[in-house]
Amino acid sequence: MATLLHITTQAEWDAARAAGSYRPASLAREGFIHASTAAQVVATANAFFRGRGDLVLLCIDPAKVDAEIRYEHPPAGDPRAAETFPHIFGPLPPGAVVAVLPLPYDAARGFVLPDLTFSM
Repeated sequence: MATLLHITTQAEWDAARAAGSYRPASLAREGFIHASTAAQVVATANAFFRGRGDLVLLCIDPAKVDAEIRYEHPPAGDPRAAETFPHIFGPLPPGAVVAVLPLPYDAARGFVLPDLTFSM
C-alpha cells in the first residue's frame, strides 16, 4: 500500500510524539483520522487550509498502523465525492510516521507538494 499523508502542524505532531500517539480532533469527533494520497493532498490542503504557512505532512507507512484503514467517499455534496480517501480508524503511533515534511504555501499557486522521495 502506498504512503498515506496527513496534514497537521509541527506543534501538534510534537505534542503527539511526546504523548506517545497522534489523536487529532477528528478522531474523537468523527471516529477516524483524515488522510490523503499523494495525488489528493494538494487539493485537500487548498480546500481546507488555504493561506496557512505552518503546516507539515505526516508521511505514514500503512503497514505500521495498528488501526483499520478504509478508503471512503466524502459526504454527499463535497466536490470530491467521486474520490475515496484513506481514513485511519484509531490513534496513529509515532513509529508509523516515516517522514515529516513542510507543506509549502505559495500565494499565487496555493500549496506545493514537497518531494516525497524518502526511504521507508
